[in-house]
Amino acid sequence: MEAFISTFLPFVVLLVAMWLLLIRPQKKKEKEINNMRNSLKVGDEIITIGGICGKIVKVKDESIVIQVGAERVKFEMMKWSVSKVVKSEANTGKKGRPAVAEEKEEPAKKALPKKLKKEEAVVEEAPEAVATEEASETTEA
Repeated sequence: MEAFISTFLPFVVLLVAMWLLLIRPQKKKEKEINNMRNSLKVGDEIITIGGICGKIVKVKDESIVIQVGAERVKFEMMKWSVSKVVKSEANTGKKGRPAVAEEKEEPAKKALPKKLKKEEAVVEEAPEAVATEEASETTEA
């Protein structure tokens, strides 16, 4: 009997160690991911496994419809393809702004090519030149 225990005890300890170190944490992480995918709702911003960023427009049983890009292209994907939720609708207040932070962001200026910058400068100077010419004409008369 003692030989039986001494022979199989290392195998039992090895199995318990594998369960504690590998299987249990993996199951826990898988459960968290499934809960996240099941709690997806309209308005959440997500990143897919393939790296596509988009906003959820419609939620179905096994799939979701997301809106992507400046042209607001919509397409349907499976829920299992969601990697993570970037912004949740619950964390944002009215108009998609964060409920906690009340910071005002300045609009980003568009970078224009040098030709367009020169043309804009000429267009901006032109009304001033016309106004000064009209003023000189009225003083002459």
